Amino acid sequence: MNKPRRPVLVVIPAYNEAATVADVVRGVIAHAACDAVVVNDASSDDTAAQARAAGAVVIDLPLNLGAWGATQTGMRYAQRNHYDAVVTFDADGQHHPESLPALLAALEANEADVVIGTYARRLSTAKRIAWWYFRMLTGLPVQDFTSGLRAYSRRAARTLASREASLLDYQDMGVLMLLYQKGFLLRELETPMSPRKAGMSRVFASWFVVARYMLHTTVLCFARLDVRGRIRQRVAGRAGAPA
Repeated sequence: MNKPRRPVLVVIPAYNEAATVADVVRGVIAHAACDAVVVNDASSDDTAAQARAAGAVVIDLPLNLGAWGATQTGMRYAQRNHYDAVVTFDADGQHHPESLPALLAALEANEADVVIGTYARRLSTAKRIAWWYFRMLTGLPVQDFTSGLRAYSRRAARTLASREASLLDYQDMGVLMLLYQKGFLLRELETPMSPRKAGMSRVFASWFVVARYMLHTTVLCFARLDVRGRIRQRVAGRAGAPA
């Protein structure tokens, strides 16, 4: 007999995370009434085997698509299988599976379309300055742009599974801007996080990588936001204001 499908799918994108992915999958399954799918992003280690042994469904990508390509693959799997909500969860052991019930409770209470698990104390001074800059640039009401722990409603997940979202770069900022522009409500929930158990951040691996991230993300912000339209609206508003 097939195991009955649960209403929530946890999507775990993974690239060479054999050291941690099994513990992550077991924790997710143990702490929430969720199914787990690991999207193996063409890993060169035994990430896929470890994930399967821990109880996850595994989607093996033939080519490395990067974090967003792997995540969107999981979103599309959720849409095809009619899940009510999707949670994204990192495979590196930073997130605590014990946080899942609180995230899902906030989502189910219709408090937001997207609930982001954040841990403000992990933010360095450099990150705080960078996130302040991006909040000023985009208007996004978010403190932590790179948290991979997010719960999405069915409507939000459907948007992210669409063709419109296929060309997003830097899943953190691009995803949030797309959803915010479409009127989805974003909320952050304080959750505990741990340092990576193995490897290092691919976004903040060096100052060169950080500078490239800042430049590319700034270009992305200007490309996605109607900056000129916003300026015209402000000018028109000032012109129409009473003297």
